Order: sequence, then structure tokens, then C-alpha cells
Amino acid sequence: MGGNKSKLSCCVRQPSQESRTRTPYYGLVIVSSNQPVPLQGIWVDVQVKGFVADISVTLKYKNKKKAVEAVFIFPNENSVIYSFEVAIEGRNIIAELQAKKKVYTIYYEAIRRCEQVNYLEVNESSANIFSVGILPPGQEAEVTLKYVQELPVEADGAVCFVLPAFLNPAYILKGHMTPRCPKKLIDKIPYMLSVSAQFQSACGIAKIKSNCDITPLEYTDSDKTCAKVSLEEGQKFHQDVKILAYYTEVNKSNISVEAGLTDSDLESGAVLTGSFMAESVAMLNFYPSFPAAMEESSRIEFIFLVDRSASMQCTIPTEPNHPCRIQRAKETLLFLLKSLPLGSYFNVFGFGSRFESFFPESVEYTQCSMEEAVNKVSEMDASFGGTELLEPLKKIYGTARKNGHSRLLFVITDGEVQNTKEVIEEVQKNSLYHRCFTFGIATKGFTPFVKGMADAGNGTFELISDTERMQPKVVQTLKLSLQPMARNVSLTWMLPPGMEPIVLSSLPTMVFKGQRLIVYVQLKGKVDSDAEGEVCLQYEFQDKIVRNNLHFPLNVQRTERPIIHRLAAKALISELEQGTKSDSEEVKKKILETSLQSGVVSSLTTFVAVYKDTKTPVEGPAYSDDLGSADVMYSNTVRKPHPHFGHSLHSNPHYHHHSYAIHGHLYDGPEAVWLISLQNADGSWNLTHKFSTNLGISERDIKARNPNKVLCQGFASG
Repeated sequence: MGGNKSKLSCCVRQPSQESRTRTPYYGLVIVSSNQPVPLQGIWVDVQVKGFVADISVTLKYKNKKKAVEAVFIFPNENSVIYSFEVAIEGRNIIAELQAKKKVYTIYYEAIRRCEQVNYLEVNESSANIFSVGILPPGQEAEVTLKYVQELPVEADGAVCFVLPAFLNPAYILKGHMTPRCPKKLIDKIPYMLSVSAQFQSACGIAKIKSNCDITPLEYTDSDKTCAKVSLEEGQKFHQDVKILAYYTEVNKSNISVEAGLTDSDLESGAVLTGSFMAESVAMLNFYPSFPAAMEESSRIEFIFLVDRSASMQCTIPTEPNHPCRIQRAKETLLFLLKSLPLGSYFNVFGFGSRFESFFPESVEYTQCSMEEAVNKVSEMDASFGGTELLEPLKKIYGTARKNGHSRLLFVITDGEVQNTKEVIEEVQKNSLYHRCFTFGIATKGFTPFVKGMADAGNGTFELISDTERMQPKVVQTLKLSLQPMARNVSLTWMLPPGMEPIVLSSLPTMVFKGQRLIVYVQLKGKVDSDAEGEVCLQYEFQDKIVRNNLHFPLNVQRTERPIIHRLAAKALISELEQGTKSDSEEVKKKILETSLQSGVVSSLTTFVAVYKDTKTPVEGPAYSDDLGSADVMYSNTVRKPHPHFGHSLHSNPHYHHHSYAIHGHLYDGPEAVWLISLQNADGSWNLTHKFSTNLGISERDIKARNPNKVLCQGFASG
């Protein structure tokens, strides 16, 4: 590595207990104290194309104390990081993607010679840690991070971009993550936030809203398909910044095509002819159109399987003041129980080395049975030993369904199951009459299993962490479970001669009404100037063949920010890594090539810190985001942090709302947990002393505004 010899011991050692219990921060963090380097300002540039976004964040820090060693910590929020650069005292350090095999060879050779080197791991279920070396006293560090992500669609059709507030050091108060900075501290934030956002949609842009003050919407073309906004000057970064784009045509199927790149299109690295980035790619956003839907039936039997194994005692993540997995599982179950339709049947199973159920058999969902189940939920703990899921599944499948009722299974687990293949096979074998929906609680390394169960059971899966609001995921899953579904999904392409479609992300076996279907496709071949393509999404619904056709242009302008290419690369890499042939040399070669060509990290690649001008590696202590690895040498260990636990809220899916608003006050985040705990089976609340006390409004005032003694259900509040 050509660096100075260090005095570090060559032995491998595990992180100390002290490193496991430090207060979590994001952004630029001092290694020795795990405290944040003072932030001077944040500048954010967002480019949204339809349902995807490319985000560039620049953060300026200043070290006001003695020289410190620092790392930049950024959580993986379902995003794909493709560029990291830091400038310190005229030195520009970048993260360069390299093959792990090559890096490890260099790394262990350096250890043998007692030298220090730096390599950076990125894991899909953990934080990203980038080393920036020594920060001298009085010096500034300017960090620029670039990433792409798919954007969720809200219930009202808005495309939602969120800039999380966890990059703000004031976000943490006395060791606790908080949903927003306390009001008394807002004026003391010593820096401002600048955010500019550009939106582009072929469907047309109707309006843009935000929870922050923004400039008036400015259209940048005549047909209102391009627009921009920015935050008003003087904004403080005291809460998540949420920007909502409302397109003219909501829930309309569309295709976005991104042209292949040339050598001059990217800042770093050449685009080889025939490589992944050189070919055009397309992102298909389908909202399948269904015939007149059947009425939702209450003749359903809901079976909930909750993981109560010892591993559910772990916190999310393993840091103080964060919720344990069983707590998140219990909250998920509580939200589900409060949302069932009256007249349905339900039961709850807890499983580990043994299993037990709340009731001897499924019972009708009434106010009385719901209250009994909720009381039992409060008593649940993680004391059932190992994680044995197969036996309770066999018990459920072997029990006759309620007469005339369809059965839905909801599995809530951290996924730490050994016999995953047998479990998935059992789910698939019984999928005709037992659909399966899964919730993964902090499923580090077990996402393929949780997803595999849902796929085998003709359902959907969601991951529950402490970084995201749980309520939308729970409500969406329950809504989809009650919808009729379409089977035998397929795509048929009509392209000019010489062009070939290569589907990069597998099609689901079925789709639901209201579900957005995203498919990434590589379009190989030469594109003529006026060429067009057509694709047909076909499926069976209620014994009928339904076809959705889309026409799209193939000749599109090249872009400097290839958002779709990078998301498509991530989809392909995930598909290959989770496939049955992931261990074959051919598949490994494909994963490695796609990762290196696109700049998207994979299981076979890792980021290496290098000086931008010379491309020589940055020397220093080695960091990893996986503290359980015995193959990593630590000098100063930084424990990976995670964002706050919060924004857990509930709404009954029949009301389709996102939060509760009572007498003009919006209840969101942790405070909504107690609110839903008091809700009745029919969605109402009783006016009690406990309710008014928690609400912060006197009973007299409530009665004055609500003559009835039972409060109305929560209603949509945007």
C-alpha cells in the first residue's frame, strides 16, 4: 500500500463493550468520543423524475477543537449511494468501488506488514460508514453525498420525497432520537438549510406541497411537465423535510426510458461499450386497471403468527434507548388487531421453540374479543427460546377453516429461522387457500426469507425498523389482503427489429387492486430516431384475461444523472444475489460486473477511500458496518447508529388516513400508540378520564364540541 508503518498489533480483536453503547449520531462523527463535529450548513439538490429521485447533499463542518479523527455515518434508507467525496485542507477523498476479493487481499497483506489501510463496507440493512481521516483544529470539512431512491406514493396519490432530519446534530436530545427538534432549541440551531427540488413528470404536475415554507411553484416548460421549488430562506433543519408532488393524472401507468451513456456522460470512470450503463433502461410503473371490483368481504379468518424467540429481545439496533424487536412486533400486531372488520374471525399464535395461541380456535372479532386479545398482547415477551416456525404453520394448515371464510396469515418475525427452505415450501404448498403476508422486524441478512414466504404465499412483505413510520406499511398490507387479486402476470413486448428487452427484476405472480407494480428492463440494441415501443401487461382476474397496453418513445435524451440506471442495477444485483444460482461462478461474475460498471455496491464489492487526484488509498484504521465479523481488525471501533424510534401510528384501513386529527390537533408518531390502544373495535373512542387526560383536553371542553359521548373516528388530515 506504500504507506508509513504503524505500531498497531496484527491480531484480530472484537469491539469493546463501550463501543456498543455509545450515543448514536449521523453525519460527521469524532471517532474517540462519538460526538458530532459542529455543522455549519446543509445544501441539498433534488431531481425527481416521475417516481424516482437523485439527491445530492453537501454538508459543511468545522472542527473547533484539537485534531480529531472522523467518520461520516449515513443510514441506509432504501437508497443507493453512488458517490461520496470529502474535502479537507485541499485534500479530496472519494469512495471508490472495488472488488472485495482484491481489497481483502491487499488488506490482509497490509495487516501482515503491520500497516493500516481503509476499506468501507456497505450493507443493505445497516449504516454506511465512510472514513475521512484526520480533521485538523480550526479546519472545515465539506462532505458531498449522492444517492438515488424510489419514492413512495401517498394514499392521496402524492409522490413523496423526505429529507430525514437525522443529519442534524440537534436531532438528538440527551441521548434520545426525537421526531423533531424541541421548539425551544430551534432558534439556537447555528446553521441554515438550503433545499432546491426539480420535478419532471410526463403526466403533468398539478401542485407541490411541503411541511416547510417553500417558494411558489415555478413551471420551467409550457406543458407543465417540469417544475421547481425551493425552501424559503432562513429555514431551520428542526424536522424532516417532506415535499409532496401531485401529478395531473394520479395512478396512471407509465414508462420512463433512460438512454445509455457514453464515456463523457459520467464524471468518473469510462462507460465500456456493451456494459450495463451503455444500454438503455426503462422503469415500468404499472397501476393495473381492474374491472368493477367485488365488495370487500368480512368473511375472512385472520391468523397472526408472532415471533417470540429469544432473538426478539434484541433492540433495533443494538443501542440503548431503542425499542426491542418484540416491542415493534407487539405494536405491529396491535395496529392489525385494531383494524379488522367486524364479523371476521381471528387468532394469534406466538412461536419459538414452542408455540401457543390466544384462543383454542379462531373467534369472532367483537369488542369483547378484541379487548381480550389486546390485553394478551401487552403480556407477550420474547421467552420462547429458538425460532421454530414450521410446526405452528403445520398446525394452522391442518386446522379446518371457518365455514365459508377465506384464511389470511400474517407472520411477524425477525427472520432468524434455520430451516428456511422447508418453511417456504410449506407456505407454497398451502398457498391456494392460505395467503401469507409477512412483516420483517430488523431482518438483517434475512430479508430474502421474509420476502420468500410472502411470494410463496401469494402475499406481500414489509420491513419494520425504527427508521420509518410503521402505520402506512401495516395499513397498506391489510388493505391489499382484503382486495381481490389477479394471477398469471406476464409482459409482452413489441419492439423494433434488433431490439431486445431483458427484464431485470422479476414479475410478481399476482397483483392487487391499487398496488403499484415496478419493473426494471434493459433495452438492448440500436435505437432509431423515431422508434417507439409497446408493452402489454396481462393477467387473469375473475376468470377473465385483462390487458394493459402502454406505448413509449425509445429515442430519449441522455442524462447527466442516470437515476433509473442505478436503481435498475440495484434491482438486478438483488435479483441475482437472492436467486437459486447465486453461488455459481457465472452469476457471481454478472454481479461483480454490474456492480463495478454502475457504481452500485453488492455482496462482492466494497468502497475504498482514495485520494481523488492520485487514486492512492487513504491510510488509517479499518472500519466495518458489521461488528459481528471476526475477520475485521479494529483500532477505534465506531458502533453503527440508527435513527430515532418514532412515527409509529395507526389508522383503520377503512378510513384511509395517515394520522389522527381531533379538535384540530394532529396526533402522529409515538403519541399515536396510546391513542390507538384506546380505540374500540368499530373505530370509535369512549370519552373517559384516561382519554381526555392523554389528549390534553378537558372532558368539559370535549363534551362542548361533541354532544355525543362517543368520539368520532379519526379522519384524513393530509
